[in-house]
Amino acid sequence: MADTPPSLYAAREPIFPRRVTGFFRSFKWWIMGLTLGIYYLLPWVRWDRGPNLPNQAVLADLEHRRFFFFWIEIWPHEFYFVAGLLIMAGLGLFLFTSALGRVWCGYACPQTVWTDLFLLVERWVEGDRNAQLRLHKSKWNLKKLRLRVSKWLIWLAISVATGGAWVFYYTDAPTLAVNLVNLSAPPVAYISIAILTATTFIFGGFMREQVCIYMCPWPRIQAAMMDEGTLTVGYREWRGEPRGKNRKGAKATAAAQAATVYDYANLPEADQGTGDCIDCMACVNVCPMGIDIRGGQQMECITCALCIDACDDIMDKIGKPRGLIDYLALEDVPPAPDSPERATWKPRPIWRHVLKPRTILYTALWSAIGAGLVFALFVRSDIELTVSPVRNPTYVMQSDGSIRNIYDVRLRNKSGDDRLFHLSLTSDDTLRIALEGTETLSVLVPANQTLLQRVYVTARRNDPAASTDRTDLRLWVEDLSTQTRTSAATIFNGKEE
Repeated sequence: MADTPPSLYAAREPIFPRRVTGFFRSFKWWIMGLTLGIYYLLPWVRWDRGPNLPNQAVLADLEHRRFFFFWIEIWPHEFYFVAGLLIMAGLGLFLFTSALGRVWCGYACPQTVWTDLFLLVERWVEGDRNAQLRLHKSKWNLKKLRLRVSKWLIWLAISVATGGAWVFYYTDAPTLAVNLVNLSAPPVAYISIAILTATTFIFGGFMREQVCIYMCPWPRIQAAMMDEGTLTVGYREWRGEPRGKNRKGAKATAAAQAATVYDYANLPEADQGTGDCIDCMACVNVCPMGIDIRGGQQMECITCALCIDACDDIMDKIGKPRGLIDYLALEDVPPAPDSPERATWKPRPIWRHVLKPRTILYTALWSAIGAGLVFALFVRSDIELTVSPVRNPTYVMQSDGSIRNIYDVRLRNKSGDDRLFHLSLTSDDTLRIALEGTETLSVLVPANQTLLQRVYVTARRNDPAASTDRTDLRLWVEDLSTQTRTSAATIFNGKEE
């Protein structure tokens, strides 16, 4: 019987990160609180836009095909604003990755934020790493069932709140909340909440690092954004190796701990034959990805910097300077194991890592697009029109020999009041204009709406435009209350002789 070939897949080993304190862990708490606060609370912020407009500060109004962001209102034909923001987001991601590695993944990515929140709940219910390991290895009993069910119920509540907050961005939040409770909300609302609840519960609770490793494409793209000058979390192997069980001795003085990480000339003589790393595994135990940063740069590392906090704490305890694990660039690493520069090696200042041609280029592009969007936002008018010639037929010959063209004109009133729009035209030839449904050249356009108006343009029999294939003309619209004007160019088709 042939041997069964080995499986190419390995079962997931659960990761139970140990609790850690320090600068980067505190910074991550602040980022988590800020991002979750914005996400959950923003739909409830009110913004008075006047009559006939929603008063929700941030609203993607799919029913009326508009997007509201505080004082900014984006109409469907202004999708270039959204496209510009997406391009800025992409360039911003490239910029931060080029300068600081996967800083987005480590601090602000939704997967990271919700995973941190779920880990916080897990520690609160089950205890820290050692208690979680004991619970994981123990057989199922009443205590284990109680702890697991309690944790899952809290996770589920967070997941439901996550899905509920998302749908509030698409309609008036207080109204939808009441309808959800009364079971009178649209089915799509319940379906959206259910899908987001399931994905948040599974991704944040059970798949965690697997989402970052296998599902997210960014770990495989980031290498193109990074170079030897990119700051990322790394291990100073030249300082830590060979590892040994060093213990704090009498020679570890306050002056030693205060000395710079790199200036070993001012530090007490180190233990013979060993580096600063005591192989305590603290950096591995706190890693949410379950990797050992001492093994070098790895695709799984999200540069959350928790290993820096853990290592600094150990260095303080054994009387060694901080920075064994730190934010560093490859070009800061001494070039050879026997280099005499190791004792006084000075890394490049942080600003020189950040200010380099690539990041300057990204910043310039990002700023140019942002400035263009701001300029477009402030110069746009409250009235707009688009002209679409009716091409079937191209023109109509009337009984008196005159030639008439038909146009569908969309008049857009972006103000909060009904406005009277007056239409006119300019051309090198004598042309007459008329509106369907009214004897005047003015039409009332409701507030925050688009009105489709059919317009007739006629050239008399003896006018040059009647016998010319194409005649340029421009349709004008004027808001009679503000005297604001705008126009659109089109052509008049005559009967070519």
